[in-house]
Amino acid sequence: MRVASKRVCAEGIAAFDLVSLDGSDLPAFTAGSHIDVFLPGKLTRQYSLRNDPSERHRYAIGVLREPMGRGGSAYMHERLAAGDTIETSLPRNAFELDETAPFSLLVAGGIGVTPIIAMAYRLNALGHDFAFHYCARDAKRMAFRDELQASPFADKVYFHLDDGPAEQILDLGNLLARRPAGGHLYACGPSGFLDVIVAKAKATWPAEAVHREYFANISTPPATGDMPFTVKLARDGRSFEIAPGRSIVEVLAENGFLVPVSCEQGICGTCVTRVVSGEVDHRDLVLTDKQRADHITLCCSRAQTDELVLDL
Repeated sequence: MRVASKRVCAEGIAAFDLVSLDGSDLPAFTAGSHIDVFLPGKLTRQYSLRNDPSERHRYAIGVLREPMGRGGSAYMHERLAAGDTIETSLPRNAFELDETAPFSLLVAGGIGVTPIIAMAYRLNALGHDFAFHYCARDAKRMAFRDELQASPFADKVYFHLDDGPAEQILDLGNLLARRPAGGHLYACGPSGFLDVIVAKAKATWPAEAVHREYFANISTPPATGDMPFTVKLARDGRSFEIAPGRSIVEVLAENGFLVPVSCEQGICGTCVTRVVSGEVDHRDLVLTDKQRADHITLCCSRAQTDELVLDL
């Protein structure tokens, strides 16, 4: 991919347009998708696609500078420039939009606005009803506001600033107190922001109608106190012990069984695998309640039983 453009669009946020090297159309993507960006030092970072899914000429992403990060966002902000080339994955979607819903409530916090913008473009193209609420700490940190105000769905977008007048601050309790018939809720942003939304939605929104995407997993417990367990591969019968402090994907890789991974934090869904038997200690932020009945994220989750049998 070639970086067609790079610009600062808010305090600490840079916007990139990525295009194919030969100018050909890119593989199609669906609203809510993300791509992996492969950076020097074997760093891989996930960024949501924010542009209209009908576009085939570019992948548009927004990158928040993370001062306490592991170097990925620093490279993107400080070293990657327009004209540079970069390698990415194909788009993947762990935050899918239900295009059959008669109404969608979109709620974004900070840089979490990126996949929500793509959803708004898609819902507008479908002619579906929706409302889009975008929260930020202050106007300097509110990226893509000009684009949203000029969009064909501008009348459905509501901006909320933490330091603004009281009457414009988002009242989540009131917003989520009633679910429109058949409505689905989509939220993306900081972990604390999403935790509050999910908690307030529980009383009136069924779990299957609440969709959220985290950008980092800060809830995974430390290895202290973890117990060893065995993973058995159902297809060939091999078994491996997973010691405390080791992940399932690490142990499998050491034994020649490579499971695709990306975020290694339980937020992207790349390594999700079906569980044949055993109980899972879920430590991810990507699986739905229904999926947790018989699936596991191998990069971070562990077992509650002595053995897990995996569909591998």
